[in-house]
Amino acid sequence: MPAKNPRINVVLDDNIYKNVQFLAEADGVSLSTKVRDLIKEALEIQEDLYLAAFAEERERTWDNSTAVSHDEIWS
Repeated sequence: MPAKNPRINVVLDDNIYKNVQFLAEADGVSLSTKVRDLIKEALEIQEDLYLAAFAEERERTWDNSTAVSHDEIWS
């Protein structure tokens, strides 16, 4: 029977494996669950970094003279 969710095999060095194992045991979850949660967290951090850079670029190029006011948009 095929797996419900996609699978990935990852090779970890001993130090990373031991750290993940420690975190999983501390949280009372499986290694698989802990790795999944760590990947989710890393993806959220990457998304935040991308959006922050995007916002900084928008702020840098902001021009009040071409901006449309709230009232102009909603009237």
